[in-house]
Parts: sequence; C-alpha cells; structure tokens
Amino acid sequence: MASRPGRVNERTDAPGPLLRRGPRPLLLHLTLAMLRSSGSVAASARWRTDWPLSSEGTAPLAAAIAAVLAGTGKADPEAFALTALREALLQDRALIGGIAAYRSHPWRRDLADPPCRWREGGSRVLDYGGAGPTVLFIPSLVNRSYVLDLAPGHSMLRFLAANGLHSLLLDWGWPGEVERGFTLTDYIAGRLERSLIAVGEPLILAGYCMGGLLAVAAAERRPDLVRGLALLATPWDFHAGEEERAGAVARLLPFLEPALAIADALPVDALQALFSLLDPFGVADKYRAFGRLRQDSDRARLFVALEDWLNDGIPLAAPVARECLAGWYGGNTPARGAWRVAGLPVDPGALALPTFVAVPGRDRIVPPESAKPLAQAIAGARLHEPAAGHIGMVAGATAEAALWRPLLEWARGV
Repeated sequence: MASRPGRVNERTDAPGPLLRRGPRPLLLHLTLAMLRSSGSVAASARWRTDWPLSSEGTAPLAAAIAAVLAGTGKADPEAFALTALREALLQDRALIGGIAAYRSHPWRRDLADPPCRWREGGSRVLDYGGAGPTVLFIPSLVNRSYVLDLAPGHSMLRFLAANGLHSLLLDWGWPGEVERGFTLTDYIAGRLERSLIAVGEPLILAGYCMGGLLAVAAAERRPDLVRGLALLATPWDFHAGEEERAGAVARLLPFLEPALAIADALPVDALQALFSLLDPFGVADKYRAFGRLRQDSDRARLFVALEDWLNDGIPLAAPVARECLAGWYGGNTPARGAWRVAGLPVDPGALALPTFVAVPGRDRIVPPESAKPLAQAIAGARLHEPAAGHIGMVAGATAEAALWRPLLEWARGV
C-alpha cells in the first residue's frame, strides 16, 4: 500500500517524500554556510599561539580550542587547524541533517479557513467570529496572513475570538496582474479602505509588521471607521540604530530592477534573500538546532509550522517594492514625515484614538529602536514590550502570555 504524501509509511516507518523547498533561497543559505566554514578552516591553518585573537566572534572559540589542545600537549598550529576542520565538517553535517529533517517532517497545516466576509481581486476578509469589539488584523504584504492562524494552539485569531473579541483578518492574497501594478496608495486608500467600509462598523485596526504602517495611514484617512489602533512589531524610523544597514538594503534596488521589470514584482526568493541580510548565519544556526530536537516533539512541530509559513512567501508588487526600498529604507520617509498616501502626509501624531504598540525586545527584523517612535508620536499610546522575537510574539510557544492576553485586555477596554 502506497503511503500518503508527507506522512510516515505505516508499514516501514520510512519518511515520506520530500515536499518542502525551504529554507529559501536554499542555495544562498548553503553558500553562506560554506563560506563561513571555509573561512574558519583557512584562518585556522595560519593560526599561531602568539597571534592576538582580535575577532569578538571567533576569539572565544579559538581560545577554547587552544585551551583544550594545550591540555593534551598538542598546542601547535597543525593540531589547531585539524580541530577547526573537524568542527567545520560537523557543523556542515548538522546543517544538512537539519534541512533534511525539516523537508521530510510529516507535520502539515490542516486548519480550514473561516467564512469569507468580503472579497476583491485576490484579497478577502476572513471572519473568525467571536463576541465583543471587532478587530481587523492587517498583515504584511510579503508574507501569508495565516501566521496569525498558524496551527491548533498557535492561532492568535482563534484565541481572541474565543475570549471576547470579534476577530477578522484581511488576507491580501497572491498579487495578480492588477495587483502587480498597485502602489501603496492603491493598497491603503483603495483595497484596505474598501474592506473597512465593507465591514460596516467602527473597529479596532491591528497591523502586524509592514501591515502596521498601512494601518497607521488608513486610521488617519478614515477616523470614522477606526475606533482603536494596535501596532504589532511595526517599523517607523528605519534609520534608528540601523542607518547603515537600511542604506545597504536601499542600494540593492538597482540590482533588483531586472527582476522587477520581468515579473512586475519582487520575487519571493529575492525577498527572502533581503531578510537574510538581517542575520546572515541565523538560518543555518536554527536548522542545526532543529536537527538535534526530538522530531515528534511539540517544539519540532512548531518549528516546522513556522518555517513552512516563512517559506510560503508572496511576491511584492514592483511599485510597492520601489517605494519601500527607496523611500522607507533609503529615505526614511515615514520618520521624516515625507511618506505620502494619496498625496497626503502620514502623521501618527495627528491620530487621536486609543493605541496599543507592541515592541518585542528580541526583534531582529524590526529593531525596537525603529518601532518605539510610534508609541512616542501617538498621544496616550500604551507601549507593551514583551521578551519575545518578531514572529515568536504572535505565534511562538509563549505568544499567549507575550502578546495575546495583553492585547485582549487592552482591546476589551476600547
């Protein structure tokens, strides 16, 4: 009897076929790991005991290896280089093993979508039900919206709906021919605003990451339709503490123009490569750690769920990509008051409504220094700083305590 795709064969316990493509872009992550290993091996071959250990990143490891070798009476360059080579091979083997374990893991997301309340083009508003204040969640344009409805026990939307909020989700969908010509004005003053009108009641607008910027602009444009604002890990000052990195991202735009011209969008793998610049070796490190987990554990299943979502990205319309890279990252237009939607400046200081700003302290995608200015700009905003990361705050193992319950408590009082 043939086994079903992605499931363990019931007769032999052999893993099912490889159905995943991640981590994306795979070649980039393998290349970065190779360069890291090759650099370590090359440097170790020229190591001498009298050299200063100047690199903060490599000094502890080099000192530890030297100490071990000294204890064995083999503190010489050849022994050091051989030990470094063995460690590099073990690291590479662990990375490949972690990737293979992920790609053959049997877990699959099987949550059914709730009813659709409104639809336009590839976008729709999903209604998760619940009694109480209505909250419409706005995700980023470059990631699937289901990170907020990830898996049983890890769904912020289902938790809130079951505990006193009427939860709605704007799923942007895959950009078709029409959407690939959209600007940020088209998304905010067009599609987002029409979704607010379709809901038909003043509601709390909750934006996650990039979605928070869209929510700020929409709330300022339509205060008659928005009674409260929740901004979750939302960047605003793109140069705060990261000006050089933001400038480096903006300078990549000319190299991305051929892809933008061909597809009228920034492809998923190009977007993933840009995110990799934030932490070049982080993906390899987490896959090595995953390979050491018991694969039938809750922790392993949550890792797979989050990685499946991360690797299931969405292309970004070319006009929006240019506006974000050149304007937000290059020109820091939001913080400078130069970002305009439908010709009007977006000014969070002009907002006069209850606001909840969540700034996770371990966020590597949106540094806290970038997100906190929103809490400072909006009068009376409540600043919440959970000890969590960008994604862990909304869907991780501690998300209920880190964000869901504090957000629920705040929203009930709006």
